[in-house]
Order: sequence, then C-alpha cells, then structure tokens
Amino acid sequence: MEVSITGVYGHGDASKEHVMLSVDSDCDLGGYILADTTYVEPNRVSNELRHMFWFPTKRVVAGDTVVLRTCAGTQTEEKRELGSTRHRFYWGLEVAVWNDTGDVAILFEIAEWAFRIAK
Repeated sequence: MEVSITGVYGHGDASKEHVMLSVDSDCDLGGYILADTTYVEPNRVSNELRHMFWFPTKRVVAGDTVVLRTCAGTQTEEKRELGSTRHRFYWGLEVAVWNDTGDVAILFEIAEWAFRIAK
C-alpha cells in the first residue's frame, strides 16, 4: 500500500479525534477507505465494520501526510517545510468513532469496485 496509518489521536472526543496517515508513494487517495472495527485477539480484528470514510479523488505524493478528523470542517491543504503537504479531511460526525477500548482503525486499498442500485 502507498499509504499507512501512523496513529489515532484524541480518541473519545469527536472535536479532537483524528487519524494520521503517511503517504509512502505517489498515489490517489480515492483508492482508500478508512474504517473502524474492534480488536478481537492478537493480529486479528472483527469483520464488523462500523464507520467508513472513502477518501475523495486526490493526488498525493510521497512524504505528504493525511489527517482525517472526526468532526465537521472544510478540506484544507497546508504546505510544510521541505516541500511536503498536509491534507486535512473531515468526516462530519458529531460523535467519536474511536471511543471504546479495543477500537481499531483499518485502512483498505481498493483497486476496483462496482455497484448496483437496489430495486
């Protein structure tokens, strides 16, 4: 994967809660979904996904950081020292996502997807 989770911070408080990701290789964030689930046992998490955030289409480059804040806000970019960029996204939720002991942030890389409208 070209993006990796570096940490979950401020957990339990929606106004402070955020997930930090690092961009390890140039890519499009639109190929990633971040979700929360629970820890089951060492090296195993539940397959019950609760909240999910599908990043919008956006080119990022190696060395950039991505911040996903739980609260509402406006997407921003901040140029950093040495030329990298910090990209901030907002989930728009009023309640904390990582509010219980054992909650886990999980990042999915999706290469293809399809949908069908229910009738």
